[in-house]
Amino acid sequence: MIIEQDILVETLLEKYPESNRWLLKQNLHCTECGEPVWGTISELVESCGMDPVKVLDELNEYLAGFGYSPKS
Repeated sequence: MIIEQDILVETLLEKYPESNRWLLKQNLHCTECGEPVWGTISELVESCGMDPVKVLDELNEYLAGFGYSPKS
């Protein structure tokens, strides 16, 4: 797994900038307004009423398409 549930959103966006486009497509728009996003990706997903396990599986699959691997 590339992304774990406890990664901070800020770290996710810094380390994997491609993830921002995917998050926006999933209606996780809190990453686009310029406000700092604190907390983990799991907390963000849950606050939007989504299943973090399913979302992280899909996000990891998306990032793998950019050549990221669990050791990236």
